[in-house]
Amino acid sequence: MFKERPVVKVFDGIFITAACLSPFLYLISYWFIALTVILAVLAFIFPGQYAKGIAGARLKICSYGNTILSVFPFTLLVVIPAFIVSLLFVEDIGWTPIIVYACVTVGLLNAYFWTGIIIVYLTSKQIGISKRLLGIFCGMIPIANLFVLSIIVKIAGREVREESQRYWRDEARKADQVCKTKYPILMVHGVFFRDSEHLNYWGRVPAELIKNGATIYYGGQESAGDVPTCALQLKSSIVRCLEETGAEKVNIIAHSKGGLDSRYCISMLGMAPYVASLTTINTPHHGCEFAEYLMNKAPENLRNTVAAAYNKGAKLAGDNNPDFIKAVTDLTKAGVERLNKQMEPMAYQFDNIYTQSFGSKLNHATSGKFPLNMSYHFVKHFDGYNDGLVGEDSFQWGSDYHFLTNKGLRGISHADMIDLNRENIDGFDIREFYVGVVQGLKARGL
Repeated sequence: MFKERPVVKVFDGIFITAACLSPFLYLISYWFIALTVILAVLAFIFPGQYAKGIAGARLKICSYGNTILSVFPFTLLVVIPAFIVSLLFVEDIGWTPIIVYACVTVGLLNAYFWTGIIIVYLTSKQIGISKRLLGIFCGMIPIANLFVLSIIVKIAGREVREESQRYWRDEARKADQVCKTKYPILMVHGVFFRDSEHLNYWGRVPAELIKNGATIYYGGQESAGDVPTCALQLKSSIVRCLEETGAEKVNIIAHSKGGLDSRYCISMLGMAPYVASLTTINTPHHGCEFAEYLMNKAPENLRNTVAAAYNKGAKLAGDNNPDFIKAVTDLTKAGVERLNKQMEPMAYQFDNIYTQSFGSKLNHATSGKFPLNMSYHFVKHFDGYNDGLVGEDSFQWGSDYHFLTNKGLRGISHADMIDLNRENIDGFDIREFYVGVVQGLKARGL
């Protein structure tokens, strides 16, 4: 079990501070050089004892570096004033010990700080590029550098703590196989993305579900195509999944446009007997007015240029016949209304399928990652509160509906709901959310 030992930071602070101050003792005897060495060695050893139960070598190394960084500012609060005071007594003690003190102290503090920052930069997955660059930019700006350092320490510390706690939680419930459902899980991606083994659309979610017993397959439809085309490709993926697993049905978890693809596949392509449940995540079941506005107002030349550029790139990425215009059109309010009218007479196909939907919202535009931070206010103007792409009123569908909110400034974005950025969010654990969803399916015997 993970457990922090705050007292380690206290002792480490004492060791590194004492090592920096000890050169003054050289006035008494040069034998005190050995004391400096011993204290410095202890200062570099103790951070490794800050916590027990850390999961894995990467997190252990990250914790070591982060402990050093958290102690460093407090050492400065003692060492710098001590140096200033020493200058007041330069006539009594002479310049030699002060220069020795300055050299030893600067050398130790530099070695201490750079050890910590390099280790954390190399091992933390949660700091991100922006925080790393901010740390470099503010490194030589007094006060600002300590402020940014405190942010880095907080993020890295939380990463070590949360990932270790997750590891032990998974170990504790390993035998229970809480995500081992009767039927395999088919995860269906949204628009402008493809399933990829090395850059998974669903971030860290599939690995977490598999660790807890789930059998995972992917939709495999194109990144940009109209709903009927993608639904046909999804049908092939369902058939392949059933053939490979020997299962009678699948549980579908679909995000964004993937929810529309899945509904069409079930209601219009005869797949209802082979689907046990459909869970949609932030799907625009009633369309997006902002998308319709863009399609109607954008100059035709601009639309065609963007579409041609995307289609060319999508073909290189593996799409057979990408169609940017058709994909976006099927997400507009008018496009989804048309699809809903087509599927409405076939609603009975869902009589024996458990259906549920989830939605979320950003609390502030600046909380979302690019480009959702740019689109939030635009979407809000047309669709109201939203996740950066889809309005709140468009999420609801199926037997059960759950609207997810999060306290604080951030909220939960369209991308957060698939762990696209692999980011740990305060107040919302995306991986545990999906574990809960699949647990719920298991509890229903699905």
